[in-house]
Formats: sequence, C-alpha cells, structure tokens
Amino acid sequence: MDVLGVREGTRFAMEFCRSGKGPIIIESATYRYSGHSMSDPGTSYRTREEIQEVRQTRDPITSFKEKIVNAGLTTPEELKSIDQSVRKAVDEATKAAKNDKEIDVAELYADVYSNPLEETIRSVHHDERHPHLRIGKAWNM
Repeated sequence: MDVLGVREGTRFAMEFCRSGKGPIIIESATYRYSGHSMSDPGTSYRTREEIQEVRQTRDPITSFKEKIVNAGLTTPEELKSIDQSVRKAVDEATKAAKNDKEIDVAELYADVYSNPLEETIRSVHHDERHPHLRIGKAWNM
C-alpha cells in the first residue's frame, strides 16, 4: 500500500505494453476499511482495533502525506487546504451526478474499448450482445 510503488509499477506496465512486449497484469494489495455492503459492518471477521491499527500504520494516503511533509515538499497546512479543495470538488461532482438525467441503457456499453476487436459487446446474458458505440473521444493511455 505504497503510492510511489504503485506509480512506478504502473509506469513500468505502461512502458512494457507500449513497447509491444505484450499485456501485463498488475496485482495491487490494499485494505478495505469498510464492510462489503450496507448490511456488513465489516467487524464480523475483524476487530475495530485491527482496522484502526491498519489505518494508523499502513494507510497509503497518510503514509504518502508523511513522506512529502518530512521531505520538505509541502506543509500540513497545504495538505489540509488540498483536502478541503478535493472534498469540495467531490461534493460538487456528487451533487451534479445525482441531478443529472439517467442515461439510456445503450450508453452503458459506449466507449468501453478505444479499439474494439469485435462489433458487439457481450451482456450479462449469454445470448445478448450490444453494439459498440463511440460517444466520446478515444483515449489511448
């Protein structure tokens, strides 16, 4: 659970794939602080103490913040300001998403692939396929 480790791993994977060496799989280990669903409080199979211990000692965001403050790259005050800006942006995006009209079902299958190999996309039903739609600009990262 290391922000810089993930960055370097994904950078390597992108360069590997872009160089034509083939696909690559990235396995990332993380910790889920909450339960699986609203009916699962997440404390049936682990203690609150365990969750708190992981949050205090291995949380990737907290660890990254400590690293950049200790390296003199930023201050706790600057990080607090960034956190507030991010919270505001997320709140605004959430509000906009909740107020946005529901999309057409066909759009759920739009822009799934930048370069589709097939003209249709499989559905959750084995005998149902949907046409690949291009709505937005294709991004090849």
